[in-house]
Amino acid sequence: MEFSAESIAALIKGKVEGDPQAAVYTFAKIEEGHPGALSFLANPKYTHFIYETKSTIVLVSNDFVAERPITATLIRVQDPYEAIAHLLEIVKQATTQLPTGVEQPSFVAEGVDLPQGVYVGAFAYIGRGAKLGKDVKIYPQAYVGEGVEIGEGTIINPGVKIYHGCKIGKRCIIHSGAVIGADGFGFAPDADGTYSKIPQMGIVEIGDDVEIGANTTIDRAMMGATRLANGVKLDNLIQIAHNVQVGRNTAMAAQAGIAGSAKIGDNCMIGGQVGVSGHITIGNRAQIGAQAGIPNSVKEGVRLLGTPAVPALDFAKQCALMKRLPDLFNRVESLEKQKK
Repeated sequence: MEFSAESIAALIKGKVEGDPQAAVYTFAKIEEGHPGALSFLANPKYTHFIYETKSTIVLVSNDFVAERPITATLIRVQDPYEAIAHLLEIVKQATTQLPTGVEQPSFVAEGVDLPQGVYVGAFAYIGRGAKLGKDVKIYPQAYVGEGVEIGEGTIINPGVKIYHGCKIGKRCIIHSGAVIGADGFGFAPDADGTYSKIPQMGIVEIGDDVEIGANTTIDRAMMGATRLANGVKLDNLIQIAHNVQVGRNTAMAAQAGIAGSAKIGDNCMIGGQVGVSGHITIGNRAQIGAQAGIPNSVKEGVRLLGTPAVPALDFAKQCALMKRLPDLFNRVESLEKQKK
């Protein structure tokens, strides 16, 4: 299936610069472009590729200024990254047929209702009292425990494990290997040096439109609920401990770890390998760079880097000074010798 630059521009409210009838049938990264491909330019680091790419059409921002001739037809949009995401979603919906029905062998407990459009893949397990919304997709080898609730349109990918009593909202996507509702890390030290396990009696509650990456783990609460609000996006390999609260539309990159009872605000951005201590609060719209360590509560809207984390500008200054340390050391050593 081919699409012209003119028709693509209409879908994303763009403006064609070049041949409006230029046609594409696939997508390609700008550095790997080829005839018939649609690419995009959002990161300035890739600007040099636009002058050599062989892609037929390239999405660029409205304020892009070419420094030399470009062979590709351009479509100018406000945000190329958002535009390409919209196009990819359109193509996905047009070309993907989601399965329905129950494959065998699988297990669906007696009394579990399977509404319209539900799919249960082979070797999946649906426990007693589970409640599934319309168009829920549970792929092979997934486990849905007793009393679990899953909202309509949610996709549970192969190998996901959802422990008893947990609640998943509408239109969520949970990727392979994720574990929702395992026990939180709760132990009480005994006098003899051993540990007694503290029963974890709560659940996990996940809002609508949440996406959870592969092999991410979200522990059930000791009491009450570990909660992810609407629109949260979690990368792969993230640990969310018991009783953590994550606010609306917060995003976390891979290998972040959030300790027990921490509260993360709305619209926060947390980079890869960030560690957040327990029982602290991260304010709304905070941005925390990769590998930062957060031992104390954080105010709204701050940008932090380093361990322990400091404001991003202070961290940049510290890095600049670190590079000068060898020279400063040599100067001090030289002055000390002069004194002798």
